[in-house]
Order: sequence, then C-alpha cells, then structure tokens
Amino acid sequence: MKKNTKLIEFKEYLTKIEYLTTIEGVLYWDMRVNVPSKGVSDRGDILAYMSVEKYKLQTSDKMKEYIDYFINDDSLDFQDKKMVLNCKKEYELNSKIPEDRNKAYALAVAKSETAWEKAKQENDFEVFKPYLKEMIDFNREFVNYWGYKDNKYDTLLNIYEPGITVDKLDTIFNDLKNGIIDLLDKIKSSSEVINSSVFNKKFSKESQEEFSKFVLEKIGYDFEAGRLDETEHPFTIEFGNRDVRITTHYYQEDFKSALFSCIHEGGHGIYEQDIPDGLKGTLLGKGTSMGIHESQSRFYENILGRSLSFWKYFYPEAIKRFPQFEGVSLDEFYKGINEVKTSLIRTESDELTYSLHIIIRYELEKALINGELEIDDIKDAWNKKYKEYLNIEPSNDSEGILQDMHWSGGSFGYFPSYALGNLYGAQFLYKMKKEIPNIYDEIENGNFEIIHKYLNEKIHKYGSTLDPVEIIKLATGEELNSKYFIDYLNEKYKDIYKI
Repeated sequence: MKKNTKLIEFKEYLTKIEYLTTIEGVLYWDMRVNVPSKGVSDRGDILAYMSVEKYKLQTSDKMKEYIDYFINDDSLDFQDKKMVLNCKKEYELNSKIPEDRNKAYALAVAKSETAWEKAKQENDFEVFKPYLKEMIDFNREFVNYWGYKDNKYDTLLNIYEPGITVDKLDTIFNDLKNGIIDLLDKIKSSSEVINSSVFNKKFSKESQEEFSKFVLEKIGYDFEAGRLDETEHPFTIEFGNRDVRITTHYYQEDFKSALFSCIHEGGHGIYEQDIPDGLKGTLLGKGTSMGIHESQSRFYENILGRSLSFWKYFYPEAIKRFPQFEGVSLDEFYKGINEVKTSLIRTESDELTYSLHIIIRYELEKALINGELEIDDIKDAWNKKYKEYLNIEPSNDSEGILQDMHWSGGSFGYFPSYALGNLYGAQFLYKMKKEIPNIYDEIENGNFEIIHKYLNEKIHKYGSTLDPVEIIKLATGEELNSKYFIDYLNEKYKDIYKI
C-alpha cells in the first residue's frame, strides 16, 4: 500500500474518533441543558456506551499499527508528525486503563455530575460526598495505571497542561500569591470608596441575555457557528469549529455574573471557532491546553472586558438598555466592575483575588491525589483555607465545597489552568501592546477585530499542533513568567484605588 494512501486511511480512522467525540458532546450538552431529571440516568448509560466505543478505537490494534507505521517517518510534514505523536500519547494513556474501568468511570461521572447538581440545589454536601469519593478514587487508580515520577499529581497536570509540574507550580503560585497579597494589603489601606450596589438591582433575565448576545457578537463570537444557553454552571463545548456552544447562568439581582460569564465563555468559543478546517481528521482541531484556553477566556473577560476602553464603547449601549444605570457615571461603572472584595464564590471573585481561589483548589487537589487528605476532611480543609487566604468562611455548602462542578466530572488537575491562563494572558497583552501601541484606542472605537486577528494569528490558528510551551515562546519570545500578570494588576489597581 502506498504511503499516501495509508495516511489517508489513518485520517479516516481518526475522523471516526472525532465523530464519536462529537456525538458524546451533543449528548452531554443536551443532558446539561435539556434532559429532564428522570432521564439523566439513562443518558448516563448512553454516554458510557459511547465512551467505550470511542475507547475501543483509541486503543485498538489498528491504532497501534498506524502509530508504529508512521512514528519514525521523517517524510511526514510538521502537522502529520504532530498528529502521530499526539495519537501515540493518547494511545498510551488510554490503553493503560482497563476497558471495564473506563466504562465504570464514564457511568460514575454521569451520576456524579447529577448528584453534584442536586446537592448544590439542596445545599447539602452529604448528598454529593460518596460520589466525590468515587471520583477521587478513580483518579488515584488511574494515576497508578499511568505511572508517575516525582509527584502523583504531576500525571494529572500533564493531561491539562503539558510541561507543568508541581515543582514549577509551587514556585509560580508562591510568587503569584505573594504579589497578590502585597497588592491586596495596599488596597485595604486605600481611602478610595467604590460603590457597586448598582449592580445588585433587579435585571430581567431577558434583558441580560439580549445584552450579552450583543456584546458577544461585537467581540467576535459567531452565532452562526454557536449558540448561548442556560445551565447551572457555565461551560463551553465544541462539536468542530462550526458548532461551538456556550452556556451561562442568570441571576436577576446581579448584573455582572451572567455578562462576564458570557464574555469568558465567549473567549473559549472564539478560540475554537478559529481552529482551521485543515485540522479536521487529525485530532488536533482543538485548543492546545486548558491553560492556553483559559488565557483566551480570561483575556476576553478581564483584560478586555473589564478595561476602561471596553466600556467607553459599550457603556452608552448599556445605559440605553438598562435604566438601572441612570445617573451612574462611566468612571463609577468601571470602578464598580473592578471592585476588590473578598468573595466566597470563585466565579464571582474579582480579578485580583481570583487566583487565590485557584491556589486553594490546587493545594487541596494535590493533597487529595497524594493521599494526604481524605474525603472526610475535605470540607473542613476547604473552609480553613478560605479563612487563611481570604479571611472569609463559607456559611453553607453551596457557597463552599459545592460551588464548582469540576470535581464531579473527575477533572482533577484542571483548576491550575485558570491561574495559568491569567499569566499567559498578561504576557500576551504585554507583547500585543508592543506590536499594537494604540490597542486601547482601537478598543475604545469598537475595533475588536484587531484583537481577534492578533490572537488568531498568535494562538488560535495552531490548534493543538503546538504545545503550550511552544505557543508562549512563539507569541512572546520567552517562557511563561508571572511578573507580567503581577505588573498588570499593580498598574490597573493602583489607578483604580489611588495607591
């Protein structure tokens, strides 16, 4: 068989995996958005079945045959070489998990996510506790299958952010934590008073949704290749680059929550919508890592969406749509959306203290996976860390241990990506300002396409053909450095709080 024919065959095989991934995704999205409570159990069974079918393709003798055939082929172009290497990595990960355990895990995830949703609504951790234990046990078991070198948690980190280790994160997060706490202390001593009560008037769900869609379309989210729906916990899910869906959750007495959630998820969505068609059938047609993905969502949400220039453009429209802002100046509005106020809820926290929420979760996850913390102690450990880091304690489970859905889906190792996204984003901004000195003038005039094109050229167009380390080096000329985010925070908040 000719080599080109074999390569075409291989890509057709990978396309089958992509199709199964899409079917899984549609079923999952529907379960979170539409399925009635009584249908969740059956949907979980179907998802487990789909997971097994995909697993069979990912770990088959045929997959190994393709990998072995192409792995040392120097005639392949860069993209095809990366495709083969990526398949090899995924094959080795998947084939180490016994088929029956993979199926059991898929079933457990569906039940766990449903239990989490019920527990959060009922404000009762005990409802979710046994399911969380099962997710922790599965992750510990899988780490043992996959193997580890220095730290068990490294294995999970590598799934979401290749190249990141506990040793690196401990250093990065320590510098980040110290920088945040230092700035937070200065803000606490500031005499500047910010009044954000205007955001807690009543805003109808319909008016919030309409404005959110207006903003999303302006910044580059393509509604012909996506949609916006409501779920308990916001997320983005893609079925290829032409169907990228986002969700949010509306609170009628909190203007900021759904809007900035939409902008955040919109950043994820724009990234996925920009993935080139040419990456279909390669398993490379997706964002390269969760950290780089979060750099895009948090860039749009915070660096762009909470900037003064952004609201110089959008605030006149907001005033037209929301009479609640009558008499509120642009300066008051801008400071209000950037108020620093310690919060129990990660997704509602301000840009400065947000990373402390992530560091708390990182430290808890690391201890859980390494067996240094057990399920019976997790709630108390959570509450103690909130007291230590933010000087605030949850008064109930929903605003504490139950606030995030990630652990219900077994996503241990994911949370650090959020803080890494902040760091990546600030480093991208530093370079962007060097290359486009008038960038804030462009934003003020509503030219968001210039940002879209820049991020597409530097990041989006590569899909998963480049690793995070390669992306940051190519885009900025250096490795990840926390100083850019710390400098960005100091510059922004020193102006807002006059310190």
